[in-house]
Amino acid sequence: MSNAFFNVPAPVNEPVKAYAPNSPERLELLKTLKELKQVQRDIPMHIGGKEVRTGNTLDIRPPHDHQHVLGQFHEGDAGHVTQAIDAALAARASWAALPWEHRASIFLKAAELLAGPYRARLNAATMLAQSKNAYQAEIDAACELIDFFRYNVHFMQEIYKQQPVSSPGMWNRLEHRPLEGFVFALTPFNFTSIAANLPASVAMMGNVVVWKPAYPQIYSAQVLMELFKEAGLPDGVINLIYVDGPVAGDVIFSHPDFAGIHFTGSTGVFQQIWKTIGQNITTYKSYPRIVGETGGKDFILAHHSAHPRQVATAISRGAFEYQGQKCSAASRVYIPSNIWDEVKGYVQEDLKSFKMGDVEDFSNFINAVITEASFDKLARYIDAAKQDESVEIVAGGNHDKSKGYFIEPTVIVTKNPQYVTMCDELFGPVLTVYVYDSQDFEKTLDLVDGTSPYALTGAIFSQDRYAIDLASKRLVHAAGNFYINDKPTGAVVGQQPFGGARASGTNDKAGSILNLLRWVSPRAIKETFVPPVDYRYPFMGVETGENLNVTGQGGF
Repeated sequence: MSNAFFNVPAPVNEPVKAYAPNSPERLELLKTLKELKQVQRDIPMHIGGKEVRTGNTLDIRPPHDHQHVLGQFHEGDAGHVTQAIDAALAARASWAALPWEHRASIFLKAAELLAGPYRARLNAATMLAQSKNAYQAEIDAACELIDFFRYNVHFMQEIYKQQPVSSPGMWNRLEHRPLEGFVFALTPFNFTSIAANLPASVAMMGNVVVWKPAYPQIYSAQVLMELFKEAGLPDGVINLIYVDGPVAGDVIFSHPDFAGIHFTGSTGVFQQIWKTIGQNITTYKSYPRIVGETGGKDFILAHHSAHPRQVATAISRGAFEYQGQKCSAASRVYIPSNIWDEVKGYVQEDLKSFKMGDVEDFSNFINAVITEASFDKLARYIDAAKQDESVEIVAGGNHDKSKGYFIEPTVIVTKNPQYVTMCDELFGPVLTVYVYDSQDFEKTLDLVDGTSPYALTGAIFSQDRYAIDLASKRLVHAAGNFYINDKPTGAVVGQQPFGGARASGTNDKAGSILNLLRWVSPRAIKETFVPPVDYRYPFMGVETGENLNVTGQGGF
């Protein structure tokens, strides 16, 4: 048996491939897209290492081409949730006892597989089922997930290395145990990397997981399970189920071995989960860890000294990449009056050049929103704005779902900083701009801070360092990720740990050591080498000639 302490390979961020015309990666990706579209996949659940098919199947269709069927997945019920919990608990002891370097090796291998043979396949699956263009799929499904695997292994090593000091004659040690029970990973549609990282980061620390992805992400989740299996993840460590959320919750949140939840999704769902856990708290063996990243109403604030072209580019990218379906996407913008006309002109110019359509046409910058329900919601907001005389649509405003769920990138300008689209989370390519008097920067800081219950991301654009300093201080609680002269999206693992507070979540910072610390339960161990053999302490000793029969103090 080895007794060495192993140093894992130093993590580096995965380089982003360009997918330029005729490049090898572009040709491979186009070939993979074509191959996947030609075969309808039959997608089972994965419980205890077994493929589970129920016969109750639902179609998977590309949002940009909802007449095409990519495959079917087998929907489960409460009984399958129980099976997944049982499989996880059965695997728990062996997985927790496995030396940490072997857990590390599994996820480092997953990173290398994804960087190589799985890259085109996972990117293509993400493009088809989640309607991402090639670049958005590359930075998400490939690069960010590779980074999660590599950096989390590094952070795991750092956690295990941290040890307490020891006084002479003793040895203090700290071990980081997996949680007692199973963890529930409830993951979103919009990022394949998040969908994988939520169960993987938990499992990496020795825990077992029941994983329920959002239905639109199941197509790529199947590829992720194949990746985990090829990397050597033992059966039962991560169990993948396709069950309606409330059905899964009824079973999971009433189970005595429920040890935690790793969540990304809506604020309302997360708050209901928290409430349910609180109501059931006496049921559990331990206090569950509750880790969640939820909604956002992310802002861009420009100062009168800002460069209009920089602000416009931040808007075009930050609000409309992946159709605004990022938790971090800019959806409310505050522009000073002195630069508004110039910013507006640049944004309108950008949006006129946007191409929208199928993901297989790499010239398309915009694709479809994820579901018909999302389309209908966004269309209602846009149509209401068209009828409202207090606002103006200066770009976009059209929508069409005849072939796919296409919402044209839309910019609304309002004179009311509390207009509904300045406040509500829309999660789509709809941006609202409030133009403020260029002398009212400090008043606008109060608007930015107070308008939304969320606090995920935000950006300040300014060439005035005093204004940047003021905004950084006044908006200290308004964003968990704060950007200076940059768009409020695009956090990189190992560089900008991601997460927000207020109604945006628990701010446990995915992509950092802080998140992994939530999935361990420390145990302090003290060993004394030569234990004492007399209970008496030195202060109890008697000095020579001291009279122990002191008047008024009693005696023997």
